[in-house]
Amino acid sequence: MAPERVQKILAQAGLGSRRFCETLIEEGRVSVNGKIITLGSKADAEFDEIRVDGALVGKPEKKVYIAVNKPRNMLSLHVPGDDRPTIFDLINDDRHLFPVGRLDFDSEGLVLLTNDGDLANQLSHPRYEHDKEYEVRVNRKPDEEQLQIWRRGVVLEDGYRTLPAEVTVKSFTQKGAWLKIILREGKNRQIRRTGIRIGLPVQQIRRVRIGPIWLGKLQPGHFRYLQPAEVKALKNYVRPNK
Repeated sequence: MAPERVQKILAQAGLGSRRFCETLIEEGRVSVNGKIITLGSKADAEFDEIRVDGALVGKPEKKVYIAVNKPRNMLSLHVPGDDRPTIFDLINDDRHLFPVGRLDFDSEGLVLLTNDGDLANQLSHPRYEHDKEYEVRVNRKPDEEQLQIWRRGVVLEDGYRTLPAEVTVKSFTQKGAWLKIILREGKNRQIRRTGIRIGLPVQQIRRVRIGPIWLGKLQPGHFRYLQPAEVKALKNYVRPNK
């Protein structure tokens, strides 16, 4: 293997996002062949001895990319002291996986899991503004003014103004409607908070797409490993110029 920047090797080994691994180096916690390194240093993961806080870092794990259909009433990540079920209970994989596109406890749909910390960070960080598509059921029939407000962006109760969103009516129910909503950010409980703010209380949220990856026919509580073509599409989506 050709030498690579050490933060990339650490991220590939599952220690965290590349930015987190850069911080480990900046704090003087990483050594190569017994010498503390600085940011920008390179190493060969095949031959060099790389340690973090004195612990030997193994060879980079084989990258894995998993799509999960998170059911309602399940957490998207482990929370210390919280014994509620998580999506990790559904996965028979002991690698250190990062959730991409976390969902609220009472929301459902597509979440991605991967040990590719760099890709997980690029998909999750709000500055990249990646598309996430939702099917949302509201318990009142929206009028055009409400839809336009949602599309332009809404000032939430804490003063934050949401980014413009794509909002269309998929179908009407007896008392409300199903909406298709495409967001490029993911503030905590943003869809529910926005609905309350404009008089459209939300009853159900199902995420059906993250970037180029679709939920498709995957059933709630089930998961699948992404196909090579999907992994390639995902990498091209987050790093189109590389």
